[in-house]
Amino acid sequence: MNDSAYPDFFDAVPPLRLRDPLAATLGAAQDGLLTYHYVDVVKLAGHSCPTVAGAWLMAATGLAALYGEALPERGAITVQLREHETAGTTGVTGMVLGMLTSAAGPGGFQGLGGRFARRGLLSYGHGELPASVRLVRRDTGRQVDLDYDPSPVPPDPAQQSLMHKLLQGEASAAERARFAELWQGRVARILQRGSELVSVR
Repeated sequence: MNDSAYPDFFDAVPPLRLRDPLAATLGAAQDGLLTYHYVDVVKLAGHSCPTVAGAWLMAATGLAALYGEALPERGAITVQLREHETAGTTGVTGMVLGMLTSAAGPGGFQGLGGRFARRGLLSYGHGELPASVRLVRRDTGRQVDLDYDPSPVPPDPAQQSLMHKLLQGEASAAERARFAELWQGRVARILQRGSELVSVR
């Protein structure tokens, strides 16, 4: 473990670099350059799991598809999700994608003088989408559709029984530690596989 007491593999995940014109304008970051690490989305969600890892991977894969070698621009991307926000883990995925792109729902930043608005850039319930997530560049209209499938990285067989004991309050300290180790071990393997687990349309 490192000094921040999170798993070491967090630091092995390649960071995402973006440019945020609003951050530049308001002096929050020099030239608006922002770097996000996997631990940042873990802090947002409060946990590290296959869903959080998958949202990170979809963001990284989608932004690379939209921008190539150029820096992605926060505030210039629309995020659409096929399922409703309350369906399964869709809300968690949207939360992570919103953080990285700055796309926000009805409560988001409304802008300054007609610029930099983030409100309404994140939306759910687009049942017509051919994939679970669509990212759209607002400047060019270019879009990418993304699906994430963690099934090639199955959980350890012992995980289910340990989870049952943990949720029933019957797990020993050693069993709780073992469960956490197995859980994060799967997340690490998912992140190591990276974009292999994301399909792009």
